[in-house]
Amino acid sequence: MTLTVSLIMASAMIGMLILGMPICIAIAVSAVIAGAQALDWEMMLQTASQRTFTGISVFTLIAIPFFILAGNIMNKGGIAIRLMNFAKLLVGKLPGSYAHTNALANMMFGAISGSGVAAASAMGTIIGPIAEKNGYSKRYMAAINIATAPTGLLIPPSNVLITYSLVSGGTSVAALFIAGYIPGILWGLACMVIAYIYAKKLGYTGSKDKITLGIAVKVTLDAVPSLLLIVIVIGGIVGGAFTATEGAIVAVVYSLFLAVCYRSITWKELFKIYKESAEMTGIIVFLIGVSSIMSWVISFVDIPTAVGNLLTSISDNKIVILLIINVFLLFVGTFLDTTPAILIFTPIFLPVALQCGLSPIEFGIVLVFNLCIGTITPPVGNILFVGVKVANVTIESLVKPLIPYFLVIVAVLMLCTYVPAISSFLPELAGYQATLK
Repeated sequence: MTLTVSLIMASAMIGMLILGMPICIAIAVSAVIAGAQALDWEMMLQTASQRTFTGISVFTLIAIPFFILAGNIMNKGGIAIRLMNFAKLLVGKLPGSYAHTNALANMMFGAISGSGVAAASAMGTIIGPIAEKNGYSKRYMAAINIATAPTGLLIPPSNVLITYSLVSGGTSVAALFIAGYIPGILWGLACMVIAYIYAKKLGYTGSKDKITLGIAVKVTLDAVPSLLLIVIVIGGIVGGAFTATEGAIVAVVYSLFLAVCYRSITWKELFKIYKESAEMTGIIVFLIGVSSIMSWVISFVDIPTAVGNLLTSISDNKIVILLIINVFLLFVGTFLDTTPAILIFTPIFLPVALQCGLSPIEFGIVLVFNLCIGTITPPVGNILFVGVKVANVTIESLVKPLIPYFLVIVAVLMLCTYVPAISSFLPELAGYQATLK
């Protein structure tokens, strides 16, 4: 029964995706068709409607639309240029200064906005033309911009980590947030090492601009209000001052306050931001709802046990099993967007990861890390396509420059997989030991 249901569900979903059906429809229909093999159609349709409603009736889920809204306000609120100037102040003297500025600014802006696409678009648009005027190759700048944009999906606040929290059975959002810091920063730093090596090879030097104390203070003060969002929201959530949902609302209020202070958003633009945020929220919430149907079917026919047995039949070595999971997720991430992939594969692989000794938090970071890599790989890499578009280069021309970045990013992924303390160190330090058991 388990094998039959699995094959029917996988075949139905792949078939509908090939035909161009939206991913949410493909998930819902394939889950219902597969579930009807274990139950009768009437009971399965009743169960599907109940699971959809139950899946979205979670208080923590309210955090997602508010973080989306806060991110969209930040994207239009004049934040990017201030963070870019601050990043240049910190790393501008390194060889390949504009590349390092791009990488660091992506890490900061992606964390504030919660969107890798927004980071790639904003920083590619601002820094790319300036770097080109100073003799930098378009391909060099496009590669570092694309490679570092996904770091904001790991460095909190992150909507994908909230999604994982929901589908994994209520893993602490606060613990997941602080667990993402070190892996996200390591990703960015590893890419900066490659950018440094490229810069030395290509003869790119550091910035020759003279930075006085007055300039440094002004640039820092300009950036501090934006960076305070992370301190207020994450500090409040981790410190217990408010929940993740309340923290998302605080983020909206604070981002609106900055937009008013900077006078960067008109009432007309604000209405458009609300509309875009509502559309994005509708897509994500519907995905979570229909994915609850698939999660129920997966659990009902005990697919996780079957997958676990399959993997242990290949090898009983935990290192090999985790490697197989990583390879599979890397492959899947090239075809599926991050959110649906999390919703589909968390209930399948989380039990296996727990048997291999990873905690829900550690596996969550590994899972999200894997799928973030998919955002910069074809054929469905949304960050890759945005980065290519803003840089006005072709994907083919970036294949060679991006390979070293992929290698170091995957190396960091393996490090996070086999040295789980990288993810668990900060949560344990913050007192989340019980969550890690």
